Amino acid sequence: MKLERRGILITGASQGLGKAIAEACLMEGANIVICARDPLLLAAAQAELGLQARAGQQVLALSADVSKPDDVMNLVEFALKNLPRIDGLINNAGAYGPKGLIEEVDLQEWLRAIEINLVGTALLCRAVLPVFRKQNYGKIVNLSGGGATAPLPRFSAYAASKAAVVRLTETIAEETRDCGINVNAVAPGPLNTRLLDEVLDAGPEKVGNAFYEQALEQKKHGGAPLEKSAALCVFLVSNDSDGITGRLISAVWDPWDTFAERVTEFDGTDIYTLRRIVPKDRGLEWSKTKT
Repeated sequence: MKLERRGILITGASQGLGKAIAEACLMEGANIVICARDPLLLAAAQAELGLQARAGQQVLALSADVSKPDDVMNLVEFALKNLPRIDGLINNAGAYGPKGLIEEVDLQEWLRAIEINLVGTALLCRAVLPVFRKQNYGKIVNLSGGGATAPLPRFSAYAASKAAVVRLTETIAEETRDCGINVNAVAPGPLNTRLLDEVLDAGPEKVGNAFYEQALEQKKHGGAPLEKSAALCVFLVSNDSDGITGRLISAVWDPWDTFAERVTEFDGTDIYTLRRIVPKDRGLEWSKTKT
């Protein structure tokens, strides 16, 4: 019961990974507030999660668009009004956005993806940070993705916004250092969710042959388990991760289940962060002037 009596706010939690995260938090004893844009899907998720709640546990839901400031403020006020307190925020709401060459995709769809993935994450962080600062404690987990650490051709809005989410995470972590607040990003790995179905529906002409074939293989053989990312999110909003902040952690590849014993080893390092690679990092010595 790592999250007993804690209040956790989870966005994009009506289905897929967000719902799995909500379930994992619930199983660890948390009171949860979930949100999503579709009120019908959200109500169904709330009902299903409510059946798993223990006596006295709260499963609350409010429809919200995380890219709209008024919706975000209403959501946080709703959580504060109905929960004893908010201890954690998990920013899971996200969208792939348009698929195709950047000069060919619809500009408004491109901007919309930035609004959901980046602006939505920033708005939620802005809304909860005053609460966390006042109580000298809080956990923020921002969901990143494969576009954050490598180029993702034909998914430019997604890649750019997710890379920005990681740098936003690192920046807020520095702004809240020594405030009892930890801010981290999670890379969940390839998941068999609605986003994968979007890729398959778009077809190779929009997402590219290589990516499409990769998606077909993933659909056939299965992606990374949702439970892996959900368990990592639970760890990052629990006391076990106190002191770990400003990191991008892979649910699939990183040994995060050992991190509680390694907290001091993180100090002063750039482990699990986004950094520029220079020639020296690769054993090369390039002079400043031409020879």
